[in-house]
Amino acid sequence: MTEAVLTLNAGSSSLKFALYPARTDAQALLRGKIEGIGRAPAFRATGAGGQQLTGPDFARFDAAATHEDLIPALFDWIRHQQGIELVMVGHRVVHGGRDFTGPVRLTPSVMGDLAALCALAPLHQPHNLAAIRAVADWAPGLPQIACFDTAFHRTMPRRAQIFALPRRYAEGGVLRYGFHGLSYEYIASALPAHLPPAAQGRVIVAHLGNGASLCALKEGKSVATSMGFTALDGLMMGQRAGALDPGLVLHLIRQEGMSAEAVEAMLYHNSGLLGVSGLSNAMQVLEASQTPEADEAITLFCDRAAAGIAALIPDLGGLDALVFTAGIGENSARVRAAICARLGWLGLELDSGANAQGLSDISTPASAVALRVIPTDEEVVIARAARALLPEGAEART
Repeated sequence: MTEAVLTLNAGSSSLKFALYPARTDAQALLRGKIEGIGRAPAFRATGAGGQQLTGPDFARFDAAATHEDLIPALFDWIRHQQGIELVMVGHRVVHGGRDFTGPVRLTPSVMGDLAALCALAPLHQPHNLAAIRAVADWAPGLPQIACFDTAFHRTMPRRAQIFALPRRYAEGGVLRYGFHGLSYEYIASALPAHLPPAAQGRVIVAHLGNGASLCALKEGKSVATSMGFTALDGLMMGQRAGALDPGLVLHLIRQEGMSAEAVEAMLYHNSGLLGVSGLSNAMQVLEASQTPEADEAITLFCDRAAAGIAALIPDLGGLDALVFTAGIGENSARVRAAICARLGWLGLELDSGANAQGLSDISTPASAVALRVIPTDEEVVIARAARALLPEGAEART
């Protein structure tokens, strides 16, 4: 039997999962995703060789099905996979606040602390915790750990973490936390294989997806990032506006008569690519569209990303490499080209042919800045943390 650790990444409408050997740093035994939670849940999974796996019958679940309903079905399916014994579950948890600076075993006390942070990540934290509770209900004795998107950025200097507010707010935890830390941790670990000369140098990673942010790495550690106190700050995203004049929020409340809840809904759900285009938050849909609104949304997204990259360079004292990752960063040649075109003054040169083919190395030999496309893998980071915290001789629970 193969002892395995399960990684879970719970979003508002999806649940990503993967199984890894518990005692060796090997590739995933299988990967999958439950999509359409809150609408019509659908299951898909592939084995280590890429073959499609037959999953549980999710047709019996309707739009009312929650993470708590679906996770037991997933666990029952895993239990029937031949030769697998589950010994630990690792979760992506978006917000760890000031106190959680690395992976941690989950206890009732820790869960209470994490629940108190839900207001800082309302789109993610409640779903992350719901998945943890569902696992605990299904297998009460199964060890669980949390890995935090904020933890990677705790290496930032204090000046990069505080806001220009009265000091008591920083002392009370109002800080720039940053997010997408598991993605950045993976990219930092992968840099030596992709960029041997620059891996320990001055690197900016552009995590561009429905959620988007930037991270400045020096010697593989975060020294600055674009997201702030919440995941609303920084770059324009799929449905989030990114950085705004705070006076605009006051205007919406005072002059437009919007409630705080209405403003929150607009900034989290109806802005960004979706808001500007009036069409979709999906970059592939916008790229296929001929409407001027879709073109304007893409242009604004690229402008904001390029400006954000430029703004991080002073924190590094220069730039040796720029890495694109996540859904848009990995798949949109148009977006990569537009961002690089706006940063040509840095001496970077894009190889348009390599970019169009989606190769890893997309810079010309003459480029002053190395340009790379590196697929991210948050699940690997969670699995590594689970192995490190796994007690010797842990009992299998499935």
